[in-house]
Amino acid sequence: MKKLFVGNLPSDATETSVLALFSEFGKVHSIKLVNDMFSGKCKGFGFIGMEGHEAKVAIEKLSGSIFGGKSLKVRYEDTSTRKGKRR
Repeated sequence: MKKLFVGNLPSDATETSVLALFSEFGKVHSIKLVNDMFSGKCKGFGFIGMEGHEAKVAIEKLSGSIFGGKSLKVRYEDTSTRKGKRR
Protein backbone atom coordinates (compact mmCIF):
# COMPACT_ATOMS: atom_id res chain seq x y z
CA MET A 1 0.00 0.00 0.00
CA LYS A 2 1.16 3.51 -0.86
CA LYS A 3 0.42 6.62 1.15
CA LEU A 4 -0.42 9.80 -0.74
CA PHE A 5 -0.18 13.39 0.43
CA VAL A 6 -3.10 15.55 -0.73
CA GLY A 7 -2.64 19.30 -0.43
CA ASN A 8 -4.55 22.47 -1.21
CA LEU A 9 -7.89 21.00 -0.15
CA PRO A 10 -10.72 23.48 0.47
CA SER A 11 -11.63 24.15 4.10
CA ASP A 12 -15.06 22.56 3.60
CA ALA A 13 -13.57 19.24 2.41
CA THR A 14 -14.68 16.19 4.37
CA GLU A 15 -13.38 12.63 4.49
CA THR A 16 -16.54 11.58 2.66
CA SER A 17 -16.05 14.04 -0.21
CA VAL A 18 -12.35 13.22 -0.60
CA LEU A 19 -13.10 9.49 -0.38
CA ALA A 20 -15.63 9.83 -3.21
CA LEU A 21 -13.05 11.68 -5.33
CA PHE A 22 -10.27 9.10 -4.86
CA SER A 23 -12.57 6.06 -5.06
CA GLU A 24 -12.93 6.72 -8.79
CA PHE A 25 -9.37 5.43 -9.20
CA GLY A 26 -9.41 2.41 -6.90
CA LYS A 27 -10.03 1.21 -3.36
CA VAL A 28 -9.12 3.68 -0.64
CA HIS A 29 -7.70 1.76 2.33
CA SER A 30 -7.29 4.73 4.64
CA ILE A 31 -8.01 8.44 4.76
CA LYS A 32 -7.00 11.09 7.27
CA LEU A 33 -7.68 14.78 6.79
CA VAL A 34 -5.99 17.21 9.14
CA ASN A 35 -8.61 19.41 10.80
CA ASP A 36 -8.34 22.58 12.84
CA MET A 37 -8.97 21.71 16.49
CA PHE A 38 -11.13 24.77 17.13
CA SER A 39 -13.25 25.12 13.99
CA GLY A 40 -13.22 21.46 12.94
CA LYS A 41 -12.61 22.53 9.33
CA CYS A 42 -10.02 20.96 7.09
CA LYS A 43 -6.59 22.63 7.30
CA GLY A 44 -6.07 22.00 3.60
CA PHE A 45 -4.23 18.69 3.55
CA GLY A 46 -4.53 15.02 4.34
CA PHE A 47 -3.27 11.52 3.62
CA ILE A 48 -4.78 8.71 1.55
CA GLY A 49 -3.77 5.03 1.52
CA MET A 50 -4.19 3.16 -1.80
CA GLU A 51 -2.62 0.26 -3.68
CA GLY A 52 0.49 1.22 -5.68
CA HIS A 53 -0.86 1.08 -9.23
CA GLU A 54 -4.13 2.76 -8.21
CA ALA A 55 -2.23 5.47 -6.31
CA LYS A 56 -0.14 6.20 -9.40
CA VAL A 57 -3.25 6.68 -11.54
CA ALA A 58 -4.84 8.90 -8.86
CA ILE A 59 -1.72 11.11 -8.81
CA GLU A 60 -1.70 11.40 -12.61
CA LYS A 61 -5.41 12.24 -12.84
CA LEU A 62 -5.94 14.40 -9.73
CA SER A 63 -2.74 16.42 -9.32
CA GLY A 64 -3.55 19.88 -10.67
CA SER A 65 -7.27 19.14 -11.01
CA ILE A 66 -9.81 21.50 -9.47
CA PHE A 67 -11.65 20.37 -6.34
CA GLY A 68 -13.82 22.82 -4.42
CA GLY A 69 -12.39 25.70 -6.45
CA LYS A 70 -8.76 24.85 -5.62
CA SER A 71 -6.01 23.15 -7.62
CA LEU A 72 -5.09 19.89 -5.84
CA LYS A 73 -1.55 18.83 -5.10
CA VAL A 74 -1.31 15.03 -5.00
CA ARG A 75 1.95 13.12 -4.58
CA TYR A 76 3.48 10.21 -2.72
CA GLU A 77 4.03 10.97 0.97
CA ASP A 78 7.58 12.14 1.62
CA THR A 79 8.99 9.71 4.19
CA SER A 80 12.55 11.03 3.98
CA THR A 81 11.98 13.73 6.61
CA ARG A 82 12.19 12.74 10.22
CA LYS A 83 9.02 13.29 12.18
CA GLY A 84 9.33 15.28 15.38
CA LYS A 85 12.90 16.37 14.71
CA ARG A 86 13.35 20.13 15.07
CA ARG A 87 16.39 22.24 14.39
